[in-house]
Amino acid sequence: QVQLVESGGGLVQAGGSLRLSCAASGRTISTYTMGWFRQAPGKEREFVAGINWSGQSTYYADSVKGRFTISRDNAKNTVHLQMNDLKPEDTAVYYCAASSLPYIPNYYEQRRYAYWGQGTQVSVSS
Repeated sequence: QVQLVESGGGLVQAGGSLRLSCAASGRTISTYTMGWFRQAPGKEREFVAGINWSGQSTYYADSVKGRFTISRDNAKNTVHLQMNDLKPEDTAVYYCAASSLPYIPNYYEQRRYAYWGQGTQVSVSS
């Protein structure tokens, strides 16, 4: 079993930055595909970014491409999401997710991820 705990959320003004972290425990995630998803009030949970086991393959939702960067530190069993130029529409609860597969063809498919964190709130004011 893998337990995931997100941190780094908060309130920020539009144009600001935040760095989310996801700490994994229970087993190493060095061979896992990792992803970030988010859910805004009244909306379905949506894909934000994904990264394969080595970090050499990343994938982003069009809405965050060029502003967000996903990265991982396998030695520390952590994954990060650097969010720059935040917009009010980025306001959501952000979730970290893990798939035991080292690579998945479609990072955005939520059913590929077996493990989920509890989420961290990100609020962007205009």
